[in-house]
Amino acid sequence: MSTRKKIAIIGAGNIGGELANLCAQKELGDVVLFDIPAKAEYAKGKALDLEQNGAVLGYDVKITGTSDWRDCAGADVIIVTAGVPRKPGQSRDDLVATNLPIIRSVADGAKEHCPNAFVVVISNPLDAMVYELQRRTGFPKEKVVGMAGVLDSARFSLFLAREMNLNIKDIRAMVLGGHGDDMVPILSATTVNGVPVGAFVPKEKLDAIIARTRVGGGEIVKLMGTSAYYAPASAAVSMAESFLFDQKRLLPCAAYLDGQYGYKDIYIGVPVVIGGKGVEKIVELELSADEKAMMAKSAASVQGIVDVVKKSA
Repeated sequence: MSTRKKIAIIGAGNIGGELANLCAQKELGDVVLFDIPAKAEYAKGKALDLEQNGAVLGYDVKITGTSDWRDCAGADVIIVTAGVPRKPGQSRDDLVATNLPIIRSVADGAKEHCPNAFVVVISNPLDAMVYELQRRTGFPKEKVVGMAGVLDSARFSLFLAREMNLNIKDIRAMVLGGHGDDMVPILSATTVNGVPVGAFVPKEKLDAIIARTRVGGGEIVKLMGTSAYYAPASAAVSMAESFLFDQKRLLPCAAYLDGQYGYKDIYIGVPVVIGGKGVEKIVELELSADEKAMMAKSAASVQGIVDVVKKSA
């Protein structure tokens, strides 16, 4: 007999609450909203609010707020948002010292209580945090991914659609590389329903849109005083859905590379197929010389942060 799926969301802040809301409304499974003991009551209150919202909207999902990892036991999916969000003037890299001990604590809890889960990491600096969580848990590399490319590609798509005055549903964008200011929009894989985007937007405009995409998260931090949460939550949920329902969607995600694109022992954004086994395939695109150079720069930035993480292991 089939049983309900279980999604554990680690971190009950802005993005954690939106993640729980989306998972509940889509009825992906029962939701556990986990946070540290000092925020346990907050997590319980948010869970209760969301359950009451289900009585209004008509979704039937159990939502639990907790600070006890035992409530997360057996989760099919873990989505990790734990950590301090960016503040104005901070880079993602500035968060290493603060968020590294947090991600290690999450890894220990996940390893003990949810050994078979598919893990989506959102915490920044993304590529280094997902690397450390996989290293510390020892989970299969195909079961641990980072949410970055789906969000970055969505931002790129939006800016393109607004510039072209076209329906965003027809934009197909692909942003690879590290989740930072060196991310790599792949123009050769960015189209309007198959038509190259260059047919609609001149190069100088494209360059400006690429530049805005690279600092898209920082733009929101400056405006709101904290990190984005609606779009990041939706991006992570799309990855979780593809795993839970074996959708085999092609999504740009931070995945572990073992020789692909010429890189080894690194997590970085690449196109992957996510299905019921996790990352079932890494798709290697034919990159131009400029794209390869940008990818190399991005990988060097990621490696620099990972090296800092390794030294403190």
